[in-house]
Amino acid sequence: MSLDDRRQLIAQLVESSRILRNYIDHRAKQCGTTRAQWVVLYRLRAQEGLSQVDLADVLELQPISLVRLLDRLVEQGLLERRHDPRDRRANRLYLTEAGRKVVDEFDEVRDTIVADVLQDTPDAAVATSLATLRALKERIKTLSETKADMVAK
Repeated sequence: MSLDDRRQLIAQLVESSRILRNYIDHRAKQCGTTRAQWVVLYRLRAQEGLSQVDLADVLELQPISLVRLLDRLVEQGLLERRHDPRDRRANRLYLTEAGRKVVDEFDEVRDTIVADVLQDTPDAAVATSLATLRALKERIKTLSETKADMVAK
């Protein structure tokens, strides 16, 4: 494989990712929400009781950005903050019943997006792509950590 093909692969990954994010943003907006809200609600369904700090770390967000997002979700009645009994300065995050219902409804939209986007893609191609993307993700994380270590020194 030529260097140009490898460059094209990276360019296609970047462009496809941008287009997919925009498509998901559009679908989220049709549901009266945002992609960022979906991500938070899905994560909390999987890991209820996370602290705000832990959630920010997992989502790779700045804490101040997450606070504004959480404030909106609390105002909408989709999640609640509870004081951490072991650390009075910290809050733990929990979905409300309404929040769980909304996430369950998102499942249907998410499944439709997956079906639409991957409609003509054979299962074998999905499996190969998934394995490749997972490997690339780990490689990029390693490169990022190595670069950060070099800059810190």
